Amino acid sequence: MLNRLPLLKTLKHDQWVKPFLKHYKRTLVLAISLGILTFVCAGGLMFTSGFLISKSATRPDNILLVYVPIVLTRGFGIFRPVFRYAERLTSHNWVFKMTSEFRKKMYDSLEQDAVFFNSKYRLGDILGLLSEDVAHIQNLYLRTIFPNFVAWGVYTIIVVGLGFISPLMGLAMLVLFGLMIFAIPAWSVVINGARQEYEKQVKNDLYADLTDNVMGIVDWVFAQRNQEYVAEHLNSENKLFATQTALHQFERFRDFLMQLVILAIVLSLMIWGAAKFGGQYGGTANWIAAFVLAVFPLEDALAGLPAAAQETNVYVDSLKRLNQLPPIPQSKTDQLEVQKPLDFKIQNLHYTYPGTSKEVLRGLDLSIPAGQKVAILGKSGSGKSTLASLIRGDRQPSTGDVTLAGIPTNNYKDRISKYIGVINQRPYLFNTTILNNLRIGNENATVDDVWQILDQVGLRQMVESLPQGLETMVDSAGLRFSGGERHRLALARILLANTPIVLLDEPTVGLDPVTEREVMDTFFGNLEGKTLIWITHHLQGIDAMDRVIFIEDGELVMDGHPAGLAKTNERYQRLKAIDEGR
Repeated sequence: MLNRLPLLKTLKHDQWVKPFLKHYKRTLVLAISLGILTFVCAGGLMFTSGFLISKSATRPDNILLVYVPIVLTRGFGIFRPVFRYAERLTSHNWVFKMTSEFRKKMYDSLEQDAVFFNSKYRLGDILGLLSEDVAHIQNLYLRTIFPNFVAWGVYTIIVVGLGFISPLMGLAMLVLFGLMIFAIPAWSVVINGARQEYEKQVKNDLYADLTDNVMGIVDWVFAQRNQEYVAEHLNSENKLFATQTALHQFERFRDFLMQLVILAIVLSLMIWGAAKFGGQYGGTANWIAAFVLAVFPLEDALAGLPAAAQETNVYVDSLKRLNQLPPIPQSKTDQLEVQKPLDFKIQNLHYTYPGTSKEVLRGLDLSIPAGQKVAILGKSGSGKSTLASLIRGDRQPSTGDVTLAGIPTNNYKDRISKYIGVINQRPYLFNTTILNNLRIGNENATVDDVWQILDQVGLRQMVESLPQGLETMVDSAGLRFSGGERHRLALARILLANTPIVLLDEPTVGLDPVTEREVMDTFFGNLEGKTLIWITHHLQGIDAMDRVIFIEDGELVMDGHPAGLAKTNERYQRLKAIDEGR
């Protein structure tokens, strides 16, 4: 049966949960030991209290017959909350330390492919990893691993202790407590686990169908299939309701069986305790009360195990996703030796988006020497934005090479920001001060440096007019500023970072013609001497560039100086005339 448990099968090849159990094993052992001592003290407290109450109801022959139980009751009563508090502190401290290391390991793993998220992962998977999966792993420790280890420790003490006094009673407890700790939880996982998987599948199908049907409700109405739509949705809901009903019925039956096992334990301990100790160490009623009350704390330790075991099915997907992440390199000391000139070379470049068969770029060859200003034109879908992603190193070529200073751009990873600054269609400003927003590119920039850059981009007067100047808070996404101001602030950030290469990815889309001209003049005036790659869809301001490249259907179809193309290339002449409205 255990081979059928999904969590156990997944843990066999796990490289995420098991290492932390070994790494923090001392703290884990301490927390489990304190948990065991908590239930030992709880059981001892109830045992001695039951004996004391019963014994005190009769006239004792000697005060010592109740003095010892009184002392033990006080002792267990004091140490139970002490051990409980220490166990909570230790176990939660262990989990928090583990979780912090766990998150760091996960971030280190994801960081290797940070620039390739769009091409390798779905956004939902990443969000699931960063939030839901970490919470699941934390619950796996707190609600499954800890309770089971504590239960196994208590189980061992009970079986060994009673077995030492009476081997037959020890064997009976071995079987009865074994049902509660192993058999019923495993049975719950096997039976309800399949139902949980089916419930999850039905829910996903229901959500997908409901979304599709609501989006296409007009088509259902026009086709006069309203009743069919309602019947289909009700059928899916009925399947889900039937599955959930079966889950709840099984849980109630399982809990009833647990209570029957506890009843069997109570009865067997009552009969055995009264027979074993009643005549020799006091009245039978005294031991009946002691053994009956002693079982109740143990029920708290064991009753939740089946539900906790059943929840392990929820953790399996999280473990699978985590173990599919790339391994973390042993050393992070590798440094790129980047030597000037910072020339781009693109050779036989092909790119196909994952999951598709259409090539976006086909055999592109291109060289961009350092300091050159290049405009890359093309209609929507021609491949120019994909080329920009490859230049930044955000994507890896399907075949061919994109290199900067002889090094593939995807090898730079997060270090690419030292060499390439990007201003796109909607520059993002964070919800912090203007000063902090501008210093993102250069944390060592002084306030004087910031004012100087703002003066360069034409924003000094605007910022000085604000009530708090540089300390003015920027609203979420910078919406308090106009489109042109946001672009100028983004340019100021780039100038502070002083990257030798600047990529303008259609930065003026959505701006009016006057603002567009002013923004582009600001860009060209402040980026003199830098390599400038301008992704655009029209020719406004194109004469300021050293070179114009036109991409169509993933291929290079035009390349030259703007003035030269304006004289010799008919297609360029037509495009420029259209763009100027002639």
